[in-house]
Amino acid sequence: MGVLVLFLVSLIVFFSLRLMPGDPVLIYVAGQQGGSSVTPEMLVELRHEYGLDKSIPVQYANWVKGIFHGDLGNSIRSHEPVAKSIRRSIPITLVLGFSALIISTILGVFLGLVAAIRRGSWIDTVVTLLSYIGLVIPVFVVAYLLIYVLILKHHVGLPVTGYHLPWTGSFKSSLLESILPIICLGTVPIAITARQMRSSVLEVNNMDYVRTAWSKGLRERTIVTRHVLKNSLIPVLTMVGMGISMIFGGSVIEETIFAIPGMGQLLVKAVLNRDYVVIQGCTLILAAIIVFVNLIVDISYGWLDPRIRYG
Repeated sequence: MGVLVLFLVSLIVFFSLRLMPGDPVLIYVAGQQGGSSVTPEMLVELRHEYGLDKSIPVQYANWVKGIFHGDLGNSIRSHEPVAKSIRRSIPITLVLGFSALIISTILGVFLGLVAAIRRGSWIDTVVTLLSYIGLVIPVFVVAYLLIYVLILKHHVGLPVTGYHLPWTGSFKSSLLESILPIICLGTVPIAITARQMRSSVLEVNNMDYVRTAWSKGLRERTIVTRHVLKNSLIPVLTMVGMGISMIFGGSVIEETIFAIPGMGQLLVKAVLNRDYVVIQGCTLILAAIIVFVNLIVDISYGWLDPRIRYG
């Protein structure tokens, strides 16, 4: 199914891009000294160089053939191989994205678990209220609120722009640069995970085996860790798989706001430049990451619930 999804994504992205207004070659030429010195013969040569003079089905077949050979094509704007651009930018997106995913999952599970166990208390009320707020606030609003409140008003010493990987420079400065982007990326997944975890724990608490554990006089910690937590995680894992698409989708906005040189910023620049080849490559890679994470989530169901594994 994952292979089928990637095939459909490649079809939709490739053919929908051809419906966009504007000729990428003409846009590129216009950026080169206004395009005044470009002759019709040069336009024909450029279209032939990038395969844009062929029919659309032939262009798609050539692109897919290149993918199987590790060639995603060359950027129309910079002439750089798309695979090279992605290799340079994808580690940043992956580090920030998976950091946000791990932190949001842990916090969401913890908050949802505590809210369910203390149902009706002030803790439950606060967690529920914050989860509602987190669900309705867009990523870009969270980013600008953080910049305004923390940086402009209270002058917190956190970098607002740029990011470098921990192993390419100072680990401390890399950690500081990642705080604001990770908060932005993790806000919505934390809210979703907390709400789902709370509902799942409340459902499991009504099961016969949990009531039996309480009747035996077992400690609360033992009941929660051995009986409630593990059986409540299956619906939460489903939301984690969906959350990865939100995080990597949000990286487009977050990397643009904070000027982070990741795949999100690369994709935005490609859209503005009508650089079809870069858009196709970035979208396909992001789709492959999301499909792979959802595959891992599906496999983990068998570990959490043996009935799924043996069924």
